[in-house]
Amino acid sequence: MDMDLTRRTLIAGSALAATLPLGAAAAAPIERFPIWPGSPPGGEGLSVRDETVRRSVNGPADDIAWPHVATPMLNVVPATQPNGGAILYVPGGGYARVAVGREGSGIARAFAARGFTVFELLYRLPRDGWAAGPDVSLQDAQRAMRLIRAGAGKWRIDPARVAAMGFSAGGHLTARLASRAALRTYDPVDAADAQSARPIVAGLFFPVITMADPVAHAASKRELLGSDASPARIARFSAENDLPADMPPTLVAHAADDPVVSPGNSLAMFAALQAARIPSELHIFEKGGHGLPLKEAGRDHPWPALFERFARNHGM
Repeated sequence: MDMDLTRRTLIAGSALAATLPLGAAAAAPIERFPIWPGSPPGGEGLSVRDETVRRSVNGPADDIAWPHVATPMLNVVPATQPNGGAILYVPGGGYARVAVGREGSGIARAFAARGFTVFELLYRLPRDGWAAGPDVSLQDAQRAMRLIRAGAGKWRIDPARVAAMGFSAGGHLTARLASRAALRTYDPVDAADAQSARPIVAGLFFPVITMADPVAHAASKRELLGSDASPARIARFSAENDLPADMPPTLVAHAADDPVVSPGNSLAMFAALQAARIPSELHIFEKGGHGLPLKEAGRDHPWPALFERFARNHGM
């Protein structure tokens, strides 16, 4: 196990500085800590170890992904000038890995430069055999939201102003966090678990949503559901189904030319949000592939400002 995952650490975020928006390059160090006091729930009899891989041979040292996660963590990227708002950032990886580093991503730094304290989540994966199965990642997302609110005083945030945004498979997890915040996925372990897990606003970016063919992202479906892809299981883990009346206002964004996750996922989610009369907004950009950049043709891409605007319109 990576020994720095067993204690709180402060590490500089210099590796990504050259790629960040103006104002973010001089960002403060970040804090990292495990989200569970001791072993996470449902790991009895498992021998999971934290493992990382480089995402590209010539990329920055912190451009890593985790194919196995034993110690779920939060990276705390502090706001440059705090406005009291906070964002839980849920990265993707197709439920086969979690694409997040240790030093704070460019997206997290960009939102920190906008005044938000950003909490990046390293979550466990169903593939490792945890007792909760496909709900294991949701356990970690719920726990993370509760810890953020419980530590609001420490981080100088308003516990009523905590949003969540997820990317790719992280969009699926964020959609489930937003719609299943009240689902009891684990027994409380401390006082933090008395806090609400519901984000005030959700942002879903090029998200995996449905488990139903032909729109489903096959790799995420395989990793999440395994060999049991029964109709009932597909319906339960399709994030567009059974949206509750208290689903948070939700913004959905996708690139029309995404070759990995069909934009049909975002269309299905937006249709479900509208049918449930949830305040919602949809943006389909012409280009972007599987991802929306911070910069396009030398200018700021509009999606961060669109999400900030939407979030502020709904209580952030």
